[in-house]
Parts: sequence; C-alpha cells; structure tokens
Amino acid sequence: MTGFAFATIADLSEGFRRRAFSPTEVLADVIRRLGVVEPLLNMFAHLDLAGAQAQAKAADDRMMRGALLGPLDGIPTSVKDLIAVAGMPQRFGSRTTSAAPASRDAPSVERLRAAGAIILGKSTTSEFGCKGVGDSPLTGITRNPWDPSKTPGGSSAGAAAMVACGLVPYALGTDGGGSLRIPAALSGLYGIKAQFGRVPVFPTSATPTLAHVGPLTRTAADAAAVLSVIAGYEPRDPFSVAGPTPDYQAALTRMPRLRIAFSPTLGYGRVDGDVAALVARAVQALQDAGHHVDQIEHCFDDPIDMWTAEFYAGVAIRLRAALQDAPEILDPAVHHVLQAAVAQDLRTYYESVFRRYDFREKVRQMMEPYDLLLTPTLPVASVEVGVDVPPSLAERTIVSWATFTYPFNLTGQPAASMPIGVTAAGHPVGLQVVAKSMDEATLLGVAAENDRHLGGIAPHPMQATYL
Repeated sequence: MTGFAFATIADLSEGFRRRAFSPTEVLADVIRRLGVVEPLLNMFAHLDLAGAQAQAKAADDRMMRGALLGPLDGIPTSVKDLIAVAGMPQRFGSRTTSAAPASRDAPSVERLRAAGAIILGKSTTSEFGCKGVGDSPLTGITRNPWDPSKTPGGSSAGAAAMVACGLVPYALGTDGGGSLRIPAALSGLYGIKAQFGRVPVFPTSATPTLAHVGPLTRTAADAAAVLSVIAGYEPRDPFSVAGPTPDYQAALTRMPRLRIAFSPTLGYGRVDGDVAALVARAVQALQDAGHHVDQIEHCFDDPIDMWTAEFYAGVAIRLRAALQDAPEILDPAVHHVLQAAVAQDLRTYYESVFRRYDFREKVRQMMEPYDLLLTPTLPVASVEVGVDVPPSLAERTIVSWATFTYPFNLTGQPAASMPIGVTAAGHPVGLQVVAKSMDEATLLGVAAENDRHLGGIAPHPMQATYL
C-alpha cells in the first residue's frame, strides 16, 4: 500500500503481519492527513501525537519479533470524550469540566491498549452526549466528511467524522439514545451498540441504565474485530453481562434464513421520502436474499417521555452546580431540557421508571416470532451544522427527532445502523437493525451480508480530499 486512507483493520493487520509496512509508517500517514482534515472537520477534543508515536514504536518492535498482539495491534484509533483515558482530559464536551487528565482508563480503553491499539486522542461530542448533532460549547462544530455543511450526527460526532473521512478504520463511541447509530446513519458507517452491559462502562456514566460503548466502522468485519476486543464481563460495572462473549468473527459467515419484522415508522414516526425509498429497497433486498419479512405498521407508542425522564435526569444531577450557578456556560438547548428534567417530582420520575419495565416486556413479546426488527435509523438523511433539530421535525426535541433509536436504549437489546445507500443529493442513509436480547451475532451476520451483497453506498464524493 502506498497510502493508508480508507484502509480496513484487515488491510492494516495483514500488512503488518507480512511486514509490508510498519505501524510507524501508518501513523506518519495519519498525522500527515490529520493536518489536512482536522481544520476542515474539527474531530478531536484532545490529541496526543507524542504518545501515539511511542505506542507505534512499541508496535513496530512487536511486529519485528513476530509478536503482534492481535488484529488491532499497531492501528490508530480514538476514544470519545465521554470515556476515560488515563493521562488525557475527560471534558464531556462541556465547559463545566476540568482539563485535568483522567487517572485511569475505562475498561474498553484498557482492552484496546492490551490489544496494542494506538490511541491518537479524544473525539468530540455534544455536551454530555445530550444532542443528536455534533457541536458543543467546548469544541464548537464538527462537520460531516460527506458534506462539511452538514453535521456527522451526534453525540459521537468526532468519532464518526474521522472514520468516514478514512483517517482511521474505527473509533470508539457511546450510545445512550442513539449516539452511535445517529452518526453512523448520517456518515455512511456501521454503528453498533451491543447488548446493554456487554461492553462494560466504568467510571459510572451520567446515564448508567442507558449508556453503551461501541465501535463506529466502515465494514461489518471491522465492527466484529473491535467488539471481540472490548466486550466481556467486568466486575466494576454492576450491569456487566457475565458469561461467554459470542464469537463475533464466526457470526460474519453464519447467516441462516431469518424471520424479520419491518416497521417503516414504528407507528409514530414521520420519514422523508428519499430515506423511506432507500430503506424499502434495502428491506426488499433482504427479502430477495431469502429472508422472510413481515411489515408491521404499529409496534408501540412513542416512549420518548420515559427516555427523557431517565436520560436527562442523570445528566442534570451531574451538572446541578452549573445549572444553579453558571447556566450561561451550558449549551442553551441542553440547559433547556435539563431544566425540565430537574423539575419533575419523584413520583413522576418513578412512574416513568416502572413504565419502562412494562415497555421492555411489550417489545420482547412483539419480537418473539422474529429474529430481527428493521426500521429506518433516522427520519432524515442530513442536518445542517449548527441546527439542533431538523426543520422538518421542528415539533420534536434535541433527541426525539431521532425517532427510531432511543426506544432500544430503554430495552437494552442489541441495535445497529448499517449503511444502505445515498440520496440523490449525496447524503448517506442507514437501516436500523434490532436483534433480540443478547444476540449481537445475528446483527453482525446481516451486516456482513450487507457488505457482500446488499450494500448501496456510492463512492465518497469528497474521498480525494482526504487521501
């Protein structure tokens, strides 16, 4: 390879194995491209290039000894700034936080380090992950590599942008209401949240009953490679799933005929016509491949009140000092929703908590006859930068406009967005794939089938800019 832009994990790992090039060569190319793309896209909340160079040199030494630690060894990546990385600030996209470096790694970061991953730095996020778009008071606007006048989506904005522009093959993000799947859809990527608790979260999230950590990638195989490293039991996370982790690599080639439910709106959404057309095409392709598909018009009523009560109450507690003493330093849109969250009384909050358990059981029963549920990932294909809510969905809020993602944080089951094509205007569209509890393997199987036979992503219109 003469350049490493848009290379996959497999491309780089195989090159290292053959000693065709080295981790330091790959990193040098990343740093070169970073000088071009970072001023254009604004992807990083913090960079540690000196640390990355030291990590790459250590990976070079392992490569020369034939002692590489696995498929992620020597490959650059980043970690979203909601996740702790020892020695780097953890700012949460917020001016309310300290710039002091974190003292410890989150479990997912520990596992990346143990696998030899090279951590370039921290990626941008909306403030405390509270918005579905990619700007914050701390870092400003992050832009979409497909069209820099658009957002890459949030809250894992920087992570999505750097994968979509080919800077790195994968990046680590989080998902409390869609923050992996939203940017995956808007940026032409795979964004996968595994079963709640499959990838451990520690220190405790501001939204501990909703938060997931997961990868953003350009291929299903890369997603499987990352999940294979970061998933697994961790005693510090009280929600961590015990027992063996599924064989994600095997899932890529194991695809039985499936029973699939498809809901174009879940019963309450409103979807732009260009998005609906691409989603319908993708669903038809699955049916043509031999899977059985039933269309379901109404799955459940919109659970946004349950999600809002739980998510924003947690963030509001974390930010209570700023809410009381310095509200002017908060993102105004975030301040607005947090005020409403803290205004709810205890009875209202716990009524919402118990309704959530009922909702989870209703969804479980609905999915009993099916292996997967399909929906659009988002109702729109693009959102202008600096806009909190798409104008066509002006009656919605800063997360509820992402109509289809947050229900499956309430249930905790595996859910992913996979790229299925671009609109006539050149904006990517995602298909949301939801599996039964604990069954990430079926998600990855369908994603791999999408890569092999069903994908409709066109060549990146700005790809030459990022080489």
